[in-house]
Amino acid sequence: MALPQKLLSKDEIVVRHMRTHPKILLWRSLVVIALLAVGVVASILFPDANWRTGAVIAVWVLVVIAVMPAFVVPWLRWMTTTYTVTSKRVITRSGIINKTGHDLPLSRISDVQQERTITDRMFGCGSLSLQTSADEPLVLVDVPDVEMVQVEISNLLFHDVEGAVNADPDD
Repeated sequence: MALPQKLLSKDEIVVRHMRTHPKILLWRSLVVIALLAVGVVASILFPDANWRTGAVIAVWVLVVIAVMPAFVVPWLRWMTTTYTVTSKRVITRSGIINKTGHDLPLSRISDVQQERTITDRMFGCGSLSLQTSADEPLVLVDVPDVEMVQVEISNLLFHDVEGAVNADPDD
């Protein structure tokens, strides 16, 4: 879901709207698959007895309870964390129940740095640090295609909105 038009000024253009990279969900998906396998194996291996139905139900209840913190909560956190680069500012929004947001005007950015670990490079993402002259930097973690986002923000800092919008040939 893109940023609503009502939150933008009349001549503000959305250059890029993105979520954090979904790499955090990869390992959690493997955990869910393992939990489902445990549930299936336990359901098959329980001996036929009076208590079998109750035991199978108990195992699946435990699987569902384990899936919540292992996958559902991180997935909700991923779904609700967005970064938006517009022609005037960088906007961050996050939160499942309590929402937090940060708007950083482009005019306050003095330096744009990126950091990519080896795993970030494998997944094509990285962290972007937007330094201002007054505050701690705003760090955007797990930014997909971080190099292109850095180019777009740099173009915007030099007042080249068209260059920022057209920076990514895939869009």
